[in-house]
Amino acid sequence: MIHDLVRHVEAATPARRDRAVDGLRALAISGVVLGHWLVTAPVADSGALRVTSPLKYMPQLAPVSWLLQTMAVFFFVGGRVAVESHRRARNRGDGHGRWAAARTARLFRPVVPLLGVWSAAATAMLASGADPGTVYALVKLVWSPMWFLLVFAALTAATPIAVRLHPAWPLAAVAVVDLVRFGLDGPSWIGWINVGTGWLVPYCLGVLWARGRLDGRVTRWALFLGGAAATAGLVLWAGYPASMVGVPGAPVSNQSPPTLAAVTFGLSQCGAALVLSGPLRRVLRRPALWATVAAANLSAMTIFLWHQTAMIAVTVAALPLAGRALPGLHTVPGDPGWVAARLAWLPLFAAALAVCWAVFRRHETRRPGR
Repeated sequence: MIHDLVRHVEAATPARRDRAVDGLRALAISGVVLGHWLVTAPVADSGALRVTSPLKYMPQLAPVSWLLQTMAVFFFVGGRVAVESHRRARNRGDGHGRWAAARTARLFRPVVPLLGVWSAAATAMLASGADPGTVYALVKLVWSPMWFLLVFAALTAATPIAVRLHPAWPLAAVAVVDLVRFGLDGPSWIGWINVGTGWLVPYCLGVLWARGRLDGRVTRWALFLGGAAATAGLVLWAGYPASMVGVPGAPVSNQSPPTLAAVTFGLSQCGAALVLSGPLRRVLRRPALWATVAAANLSAMTIFLWHQTAMIAVTVAALPLAGRALPGLHTVPGDPGWVAARLAWLPLFAAALAVCWAVFRRHETRRPGR
């Protein structure tokens, strides 16, 4: 059966499809899932759960976040896919509004079951007398990644503008905002401008990729190495945080809102994605591996939306079953032993996510009207 499925996927894949794009998206979703599972630590405390991070207790692990913070790759790939899709829609005679509405509906359709499940779960927990702080912490874990959908939908709608915009312009806007915010002691709220301009940089780079403007080897390595060098310089000499994910209690986060360091780091990631695209194309000629990547891409949003729920389900279910706080699952992430224990829990998180995927993926993969 598996062999037949692999052959079916291979036969159904158009020859013109760039498999590297799908491979990069699969790598990006894997980075997000693993990143959240490794840096999110619910801690059992007097009958309640509070959420912290191992990066708070072990800041020396901050470089690990450079490997697992892959959101820029999402926007980079998204920019390329959107501009190509928009071009095909125009060739069919579809207007921009119809195209944008269809893309947005596809993006948000998998959110509906998540909203229903967690509304019911939160209501049931509160009705049963659960600690309100615990309920809030768990719901926040599930819904905090939703900012991505809102920003991605906005940038998708703005694709015709992105086609005409060089990424240097939003990059300069990010630099100006950070100069006002950090250099001139401006108001902190001004940093939220970077939520739009910061992620617009990799999105516009994706547009350039679609137009063949990033095909040169020198360009790819310049993005990769130049972005990495700029990020290192900002961290070492300009006082930006070393972690590319948020750390509870830290005065400044590179992600909330995005800083110039996060954006230059994204440039480096886009360059790395371009460097890897060639080897990925060759590797993904293998039908079995390509079938796995294709399946992950068909339900990428389902995986993104439910991965925190999978971790929470294991965490909450294990506490009463064990009768005590379990290392790497409910304990304070204060030493390398916690990291080793958390790694041992990852297969169980993955199994729970597989169950969520099997139950809810049809909300993403089904066609409207069917």
